[in-house]
Amino acid sequence: MGRRPARCYRYCKNKPYPKSRFCRGVPDPKIRIYDMGLKGADVDDFPCVVHIVSGEYEQISSEALEAARICANKFMVKSGGKESFHIRVRVHPFHVLRINKMLSCAGADRLQTGMRRAFGKPTGVVARVNIGQILMSIRTREHLVPKAVEALRRAKYKFPGRQKIFVSNKWGFTPFSKEEYLKYQSDGRLENKGVHVKWISSHGPLSKIFPNAADMHLPLDDAIVSPN
Repeated sequence: MGRRPARCYRYCKNKPYPKSRFCRGVPDPKIRIYDMGLKGADVDDFPCVVHIVSGEYEQISSEALEAARICANKFMVKSGGKESFHIRVRVHPFHVLRINKMLSCAGADRLQTGMRRAFGKPTGVVARVNIGQILMSIRTREHLVPKAVEALRRAKYKFPGRQKIFVSNKWGFTPFSKEEYLKYQSDGRLENKGVHVKWISSHGPLSKIFPNAADMHLPLDDAIVSPN
């Protein structure tokens, strides 16, 4: 018996059914690698990022994610080299699919019980995605943005449903726009954390927020606490 087509499991009809001690014997997902390219590159090396965004509330099989990953990675390696980009798959297949196998040979009615005890056994895993959820991202340099768009356009044909490709105004995988990133970096408000950055707040001492902190006996360095 061959693999059931993924179109049979495209729509989200039931609750999430993850792997657990109650759901055993789940086959491993086909996709095992979620980061490709120069994944250890510094946040300043790849300032541009391109996303492929889902347009439907659906389920995407692990086979489709693996096919899209291979397609995008192959095109980017051929276009700019394996050290000119960082691809990240943003969804993970956690939902377990079930199948109630039915016999189709002669005398099958003597060997099976029809729809009795038809819960089914695990047959694969899929990722449940929402409308507007990012499926895959590529961060790269400015001159390779058209190549990243083309790579995601080719990978889009591996997915069911509808998707759109967006060139983000964010700096890499950070939550800051390019103008905000350069401003905060010049002010010394960003701490480099490899792929991401940590934003350092500027609230200052508590006495700046609470002028009457000395009367409240808060442990402040610059507040004068009167002795009892």
